[in-house]
Amino acid sequence: MDISSNYPLLASVDDPKDLRALPEDALPALSQELRDFLIQTMGKTGGHFAANLGTVELAIALHYVFDTPRDRIVWDVGHQAYPHKILTGRRGRLSTIRQQDGLAPFPNRSESEYDTFGVGHSSTSVSAALGMAIAAASKSEDRRVVAVIGDGAMTAGLAYEALNHAGSLNVDLLVILNDNDMSISENVGAMSNYLAKVLSGKLYSTIREGSKKLIRRMPTVWELARRSEEHVKGMVLPGTLFEELGMNYVGPVDGHDLSVLVQTLGNLRDLNGPQLLHIMTRKGQGYAPAEKDPILWHGPGPFDPASGEIIKKKSSGPSYSKVFGDWLIDMAEADPAIIGITPAMREGSGMVEFERRFPDRYFDVGIAEQHAVTLGAGMACEGMRPVVAIYSTFLQRAYDQLIHDVALQNLPVLFAIDRGGLVGADGPTHHGAFDLSYLRCVPNMVVMAPADENECRQMLYTGARLEQPAAVRYPRGTGPGRQIEQTMTALPIGKAELRRRGHELALLAFGAMVPVAEQAAELLDATVVNMRFVKPLDETLLESLARSHKAFVTLEDNAVSGGAGSAINELLATHGLLLPVLNLGIPDRFIEHGSREQCLTAAGLDLDAVLAAVRAWRGEPAGVAAGQGR
Repeated sequence: MDISSNYPLLASVDDPKDLRALPEDALPALSQELRDFLIQTMGKTGGHFAANLGTVELAIALHYVFDTPRDRIVWDVGHQAYPHKILTGRRGRLSTIRQQDGLAPFPNRSESEYDTFGVGHSSTSVSAALGMAIAAASKSEDRRVVAVIGDGAMTAGLAYEALNHAGSLNVDLLVILNDNDMSISENVGAMSNYLAKVLSGKLYSTIREGSKKLIRRMPTVWELARRSEEHVKGMVLPGTLFEELGMNYVGPVDGHDLSVLVQTLGNLRDLNGPQLLHIMTRKGQGYAPAEKDPILWHGPGPFDPASGEIIKKKSSGPSYSKVFGDWLIDMAEADPAIIGITPAMREGSGMVEFERRFPDRYFDVGIAEQHAVTLGAGMACEGMRPVVAIYSTFLQRAYDQLIHDVALQNLPVLFAIDRGGLVGADGPTHHGAFDLSYLRCVPNMVVMAPADENECRQMLYTGARLEQPAAVRYPRGTGPGRQIEQTMTALPIGKAELRRRGHELALLAFGAMVPVAEQAAELLDATVVNMRFVKPLDETLLESLARSHKAFVTLEDNAVSGGAGSAINELLATHGLLLPVLNLGIPDRFIEHGSREQCLTAAGLDLDAVLAAVRAWRGEPAGVAAGQGR
């Protein structure tokens, strides 16, 4: 791609200093070039898309007005930070984003000094930015700190905890609420922009604070004025809540009007204390297909920019998310007590059709994982059968609720845990690397990991019939292609499945590692066990195998530290069964982004790596690569 000829202004911006050297009237043309560059690049590579189109003008205005990286900008989640990456010296590598050894999918401190805080999960920006602002004040450093948070991320309690704290402190912090609800109207926008300019100006700020100091000396007048201000703002501005939290509210502003953004941000930069700027943007701005369906275009694969046709990969079968969604509908039709709960993951968790069919039994609580779990606990107290559909890494955020509100009370809440194991392009912030470790140590929990699609369906049914909390943990994407049985049969709790009888060596595999174990066993002449249950383990089978085999190898796509393999080690030690055990799993480091296959290789969990590890452990010759014969 010829950057200089197709995007002459953008080509001249290698870092924010170049951007700040441009005349302000050149910024609209720059925003158009940046948006076009995003569309063309993402068309070839895929990636987070609609949200980034919505923050083009905001990223330009922020780096134009603020002296970055001395001034700090903290992006929440990071789905919308591609324009920021382009403007901060990474334009030439954008085509590598989310690929192995390429740009990280989210802001990453090790990647750039402009990425002031590593993100990936929602609603952390205000807390992190407040910490930076407090640090700057304590060191008497004259720097500004800005947090950019979306309206979706504002559904999380963490954001309000931070705002409540910020409002009680006299620190210089600007919070930008990026509201991309598509109900904004142009007529209201013009008035809003006018109000924002006035409310962010020094004159208004000086009069406002000076008047407060004066009338505080007259209690009756002060109380009347305070109530009048709140009443007027409540009528014309949606900022009363933020004012009550101690933030000076400004907005809403049209987030695609660069002149308004630059002027308003310039005014706010020079104000002291905690400020909140409310901007209105549109996901997919400037690209009609994404504007029409921002959900579909949140993170598409490669697409044709001209036609808007997304290039779909051929699928070998239904994804695990689809298996879950179909199961949930079947269960809801048979059992009126079944309830579906999700923390803002309707599409990702496969619940779109369930919501359409059972709207009164579907609850999307927003980005509020803690609430999702305790909500389910409350429902279970009253005889309902809640199913919490949640990503593995998001359940980490509700760990206390899982222990205290569900497990301690032994309530029948079923956790359908999607994205277990290594997920691929979203990288370490989204790898489900720890769930087997943090679930198996919780009393009353039943923890299952399916080896295939049909087993996933039967495990979900098994968990839904228990009178105690249960979790079914499955990977992203499709399985090995097992035929799905519509009839649902509860599995015997804690019973593993012997899949192959071999000699001397037993491969004990959990979940998605079962197919790898089966392939390895053919070359090692080993026994293969589909463990099925992480908790409780099949003690009877394991004791029998320990007496008839010389060694065990455990395989799991979970952290090897404290994982399912560790559970087997503990069981053997408890029963006084001494034999060598090799635990294979995700090593004690964070696995970077890439395809799921590349991530498995990096973790040493692909077939060749498993074979090499087993042979080296047993002191055997390395042998030939998998698939080349013995």
